[in-house]
Amino acid sequence: MIKSNKVLHIPFLHIRLLQAIAVALITLLLSGCSEPKLEPIKYGGTILAFGDSLTFGVGTAETHSYPAVLSELSGLNVINAGISGETTESGLKRLPLELDRTSPDLIILIEGGNDILQNKSELSIKSNLRKMIELAQSRDIPVVLIGVPQKRLFSDSAPLFQELAEDYQLVFDGTLIGSLLRSPSSKSDHVHFNTEGYRKMAESIYKLLSDNGALL
Repeated sequence: MIKSNKVLHIPFLHIRLLQAIAVALITLLLSGCSEPKLEPIKYGGTILAFGDSLTFGVGTAETHSYPAVLSELSGLNVINAGISGETTESGLKRLPLELDRTSPDLIILIEGGNDILQNKSELSIKSNLRKMIELAQSRDIPVVLIGVPQKRLFSDSAPLFQELAEDYQLVFDGTLIGSLLRSPSSKSDHVHFNTEGYRKMAESIYKLLSDNGALL
């Protein structure tokens, strides 16, 4: 009977030990995930805001575009490299020139909205964005990706943006654009923001950069 009791207690001890190991591993993983993903941008550094009309600031004055407000909030040089109506195919051709011209410390990439509105294939959108990301990373320039909604009511970011963020381990926001598009008080028309909307956009991106270590 004594031997039997000992045998019955061994599995219980093993379970407790395994539980303790599991908790320790989860804690370690979570602490690793909470570490900043971006290097701090030094004083006088440059952020390249690359994209289409949402970057350019259609719907408000240039001084109220999100790059202008982000520059105000961060104290950094934020270059507005947005072109209204641009598709990812055109953006891919333009990006190398902008990188050569600006030598940024970080890129905020918001492209794909016009492709989606024009019913371009997801494969082509994803391929073009992938090449942009790889081009930046080949120059050791970190990319922050902002997802663009699908052409559907109440949609958040199209899945391809999340997939790219996971593939390349990017700092990513998949809800910002969609949430602003669902807010009538933030819009100048059905696809662009007003002064209030672009300020909210800049404030959200500022927080995203701060939370991930880019801003001190």
